[in-house]
Amino acid sequence: MVGRRAFVALAVLGSFTLSQAAPRRARNVILFLGDAGGIPTLNAASAYGHGAPLKLFIQQMPHIALMETSTADEWVTDSAAGMTAIVTGQKTRSGVLSQSASAVRGTSDGQILKTILEHAEERGLSTGVITNMGAADATPAACYAHVNDRRKIGEIFAQFLKPRFGDGPEVLIGAGREAVLNAVRELGIDAEAALRERGYAVMDRPGPFPENVRRVVGLYDTAEFDPWQAVEGAIRLLERNRRGYFLMVEWDMHADNLKRGLEHVLQMDELIRRTASRVGQDTLIIFAADHSFDLRLRGGRKGEPLLEGDRSAGPANRPYIRVDGGHTGEEVLVAAQGPGAERVRGFISNTDLFRIMMAAYGWMPVR
Repeated sequence: MVGRRAFVALAVLGSFTLSQAAPRRARNVILFLGDAGGIPTLNAASAYGHGAPLKLFIQQMPHIALMETSTADEWVTDSAAGMTAIVTGQKTRSGVLSQSASAVRGTSDGQILKTILEHAEERGLSTGVITNMGAADATPAACYAHVNDRRKIGEIFAQFLKPRFGDGPEVLIGAGREAVLNAVRELGIDAEAALRERGYAVMDRPGPFPENVRRVVGLYDTAEFDPWQAVEGAIRLLERNRRGYFLMVEWDMHADNLKRGLEHVLQMDELIRRTASRVGQDTLIIFAADHSFDLRLRGGRKGEPLLEGDRSAGPANRPYIRVDGGHTGEEVLVAAQGPGAERVRGFISNTDLFRIMMAAYGWMPVR
């Protein structure tokens, strides 16, 4: 009898050890990217929107880390180099999109760096990109294009039309419609005709996705649209793929227009909360910022409106918040939940986030 009990105990211990050594893999990964959403901005948004600290859903997520955001050669990054590091695991120079640091901005190309979205495409997963900035702007473009200058909008979108890996994203939603269409037209391409030829339903204004479509591109004239409608529509479309999906959602948190920036934080925070309730336990959800922003909460009293009382300065300044209006180089928050989220801890590099996502899928170990 004793021997049997010992055997059972060893079997249970062995099972526990095996489960500890082999954490659950993610079927899906959703990366929420707060552009310029540094810790000072998150703190101010909680005070502005909730009248108290630590009230954001982001701030309640179970796994957190502090992430440095430098480029290959500078302490302070732009969105192009910052997002390149996150989605490829390698640092590059400011202005360069998913090419190596040997690239010279606007002059010569570097090595092509395969992105997490392209790894997913190559493995047969579905993918999507949503932003309330330009659809060919730096953050979304870093996911699907490789150019030596983020200003080359035509070349960027031309690469969306001819993907290097897989058949390209199933979903792309963003603003900057006229800029994209005009830039691609200069290359002799009718973007809308090319999209339809590749099987995309093309939307020119915000709204629900058309029924029974496999692929959607929404190029809007406005950056103001319902984020949940876009994200929930994308999830419904992408989750049809039994192999899983990768989705990147960017929301602009630049606080040069202070009220708009803080309200965008609150929008994305609610979006992440709703998404976390919508998806299953097989989905890794990550929030990160590509860089921080020069904003400081300098005063104010609890119970009083944070942004009232300004009669002298522009929309970026209030008596209690100082905004100097530029990118900064301090560490930013990364918050996560779901399979693989336990790897988000301590101080990490922006390049580590790529390895964390890849490891969550089971595609590579974390160094």
